[in-house]
Amino acid sequence: MDMGLTNKTALIVGGSRGLGRAIALELGREGVDLAIAARDQATLRRAADELRGQTGRKVVPLQADVTSKEQVDAMVAQAAESLGGLHILVNSAATPGGSSNGPIDGISDAAVLSDFDIKYMGALRTSRAAAPYLRRMGWGRIINLSGHNARNAVNISAGARNVALVHLTRTLAAQLGKDGITVNCIHPGPTRTERSTLRAQQEGLTLEEYERRGFQSNLWSNFIGRVVDASEIAYLALFLCSDKAGAITGEVIEASGGVGVAVHY
Repeated sequence: MDMGLTNKTALIVGGSRGLGRAIALELGREGVDLAIAARDQATLRRAADELRGQTGRKVVPLQADVTSKEQVDAMVAQAAESLGGLHILVNSAATPGGSSNGPIDGISDAAVLSDFDIKYMGALRTSRAAAPYLRRMGWGRIINLSGHNARNAVNISAGARNVALVHLTRTLAAQLGKDGITVNCIHPGPTRTERSTLRAQQEGLTLEEYERRGFQSNLWSNFIGRVVDASEIAYLALFLCSDKAGAITGEVIEASGGVGVAVHY
């Protein structure tokens, strides 16, 4: 299927690892030139080199901290200049799982504010900076990576920042739709990334043992009975970025394999 993405350009924030990198890979395979942004320069450059080899596309590594408006503005401008314009923005920067978990009496203000500053404000800053470049193209896609914990009452800061990101998604969709720009949000659940392998190794387990234990403890249980792979999140993001998804905007799609039993409407 032709996704209509050949020679489009994309900035993936948080693109050096995890879901951001998986999305960058699939976009590159569809003919998209890429800029990937992250804080760690060594990881960023290594990811860029590997993505070039895997996709044959241009991949520009950009070091930036999304908690800084100045760095975000410079990063987006450099991405647009290096790629000859900007069509797609993927917001995937976050502290995985949130930094503030547990009972309310043990949660620090600083940890909650940090979670919001990176994930919610980071997405707001990059979207605000990218919007003028997307408008110039007359065609644009913004994908926000949120999380399933927006739909449960377990992690206060991670859940709250993800709910806020859904609101941002809907608001931007309303503001940018007439400019040919769609904005959508993905809720991943427990997902297999390179971080899963690292955690398994740290605990002296194989990846299969680590994931099996997660299911047995009911942490990762879902309808399909397995952990979702990062590539499966990337396929969804790829579709939402494509011409085929032009009528979908302001929406949240969960890709968790069916975690939980709540009915959402």
